[in-house]
Amino acid sequence: KIIVDLVSLESLSLLSEIHNCSLLTLSLLEVIESIRTNDLRSQSGYFMCCRTPNHERKDKEQLEKALKDIPCGGVVAAETYAATLYAMKQKLDEDGVEKFVVLLSWERKSLVRKYMEQLFTRLYRYELIELPMSSKEKRLKKSWESRSKAGPHVDPEVERIQKEISQFLESLPSLKGDLTILKSSLIPGHIFLHGFTTRTGGISYASTLSSLNLFSSSKRRDPPAVVKENLRRLAHAAGFDPEMYHSIKVNHGSDVWVMGQPQPESYDGIVTNQRGIVVAAPGADCIPLVFADPVKKVCGAAHSGNQIPVVLTRWSSSSTSATSRLGGC
Repeated sequence: KIIVDLVSLESLSLLSEIHNCSLLTLSLLEVIESIRTNDLRSQSGYFMCCRTPNHERKDKEQLEKALKDIPCGGVVAAETYAATLYAMKQKLDEDGVEKFVVLLSWERKSLVRKYMEQLFTRLYRYELIELPMSSKEKRLKKSWESRSKAGPHVDPEVERIQKEISQFLESLPSLKGDLTILKSSLIPGHIFLHGFTTRTGGISYASTLSSLNLFSSSKRRDPPAVVKENLRRLAHAAGFDPEMYHSIKVNHGSDVWVMGQPQPESYDGIVTNQRGIVVAAPGADCIPLVFADPVKKVCGAAHSGNQIPVVLTRWSSSSTSATSRLGGC
């Protein structure tokens, strides 16, 4: 797939000021030349742009008119770049696309890459290809690269991008129902904040994941930014600090991390006696378990059931004072 980043060309701001598409057409000719040069003619694609709130309908109509002779999957537009790129990702996921190229101007290449790193995982294989440059643009780029190499560069855009993405994701509605936390009456709630989540209440839209997915990896379509937002919603509903959240790193074994001791690379159980710490275990085809000892003020979580004796041993808890509960799968 080809994605043409028209935000780079500032085409939409031009459309709000002019009544013809001559300048936009000139930019699109550059796009077509880039497609030909990079041997991408056989691939279909999308045009991506940001729309202005006061002209969004007019803008899109004029843009689609300018693109009528160019085979493409359509125009993807939203009011912020984070929203636009997320909508573009949804279309790619609907089509099962994992490999694509983005055509854009050189000025925005590093900026767009930062957005991509937040909203895409390593499952996707993409390439950012610069559009053709004029002689003046080439000189400007060379000058900019020279200044960048002169010393350490602190990019102020990173924090702004993260904030923009976070604000956008926070604005999305929950999918597949409300966020629900199931609790056990046998675990004393005045000592232990505890519960089991269900599959609803988050923003993850991939058909292979629950909407409240809390795990991101290079093999999944859910990026860290989405998982972080799901965790934020869970923390808000349950009443804990998301910065204190620790989930086990599954290895389908008997390794247990006792917090305060060196952390193993992977483990199926986690135990703590520290106040304010949140421990969690994922559940899919295996069952998550939570443990609580109200006498010793110790709690833990484990993946599946074969670690129960190990977890109890690691926290030196007696079976008479400890209680455990099975989660769903």
